[in-house]
Amino acid sequence: MTGRPQHALPPERARLAAALRELRTGTGLSLAALAAKTTFSKSSWERYLNGKTLPPSQAVQELCRLAGEPEGRCLALWELAESEWSGRAAARPTDPPVPTDRADADAGTAAGGRGAVMAILASVCAIAAGGLSVALVLLAGHTGDSRPSAPPSSALAPRCRGATCEGKDPIPMTCGTHPLTLASHRTSTGAHLELRYSAECRAGWARMWSTRIGDRLEIDPADGGTSRPHTAEITDGIAAQSYVYTPMTEARPGATVRACFRPVTGGSRECFDARV
Repeated sequence: MTGRPQHALPPERARLAAALRELRTGTGLSLAALAAKTTFSKSSWERYLNGKTLPPSQAVQELCRLAGEPEGRCLALWELAESEWSGRAAARPTDPPVPTDRADADAGTAAGGRGAVMAILASVCAIAAGGLSVALVLLAGHTGDSRPSAPPSSALAPRCRGATCEGKDPIPMTCGTHPLTLASHRTSTGAHLELRYSAECRAGWARMWSTRIGDRLEIDPADGGTSRPHTAEITDGIAAQSYVYTPMTEARPGATVRACFRPVTGGSRECFDARV
């Protein structure tokens, strides 16, 4: 077995794996039955449930549907795990400070808020009825404070907006928490592509998966914007097995954005676009 022991998993992935195991238990399905009812194999589910591999968001959605659970919060938990898996969770030290109307909290408060968000999300995904209430009670008991906790969304506030998002990664800028999928495309080589958009950040980006090392994806304004295209490339096997994002481009309501895929195999360039 080449995967890391469960206790060594990063907390984001450990919480996601635990939530998925609880959902699977709720379905009463064996791994073989789970594979028969979804588009993923028995061996894939074994890796997903043990945290060895980050599952695609589609796998999370399918498991939520089988368990009769809402998928929104589970996907938010998946986004946190994906940002850790891809290494994009840590903000770059060269990033300029992002303008804000609020004073930044101290590091300890920020870390505590992030932990609270993930604890609530994991509990909601894992518990069928009254999950949010139980999570809040557990969280209050852990902190020893009976006062209402701060809204979890405050810890996920976007760190850029519009032009200040240009060229930045959506995950560390917290623009990928509740994105819209504007359009999807499957290439002739089997890669999956999506155009994503954050209304809060007023920025769009593209992502790809089921790719090969050397594949490239770029995004640019399709209606004559001044921004240059932003490109992402699959550089290793880990990236080829996960989601890879382009940097963001500013996209105001009504604007059109375009994504273009260049396969490493030398196939033709494939483009698709969507209006915000």
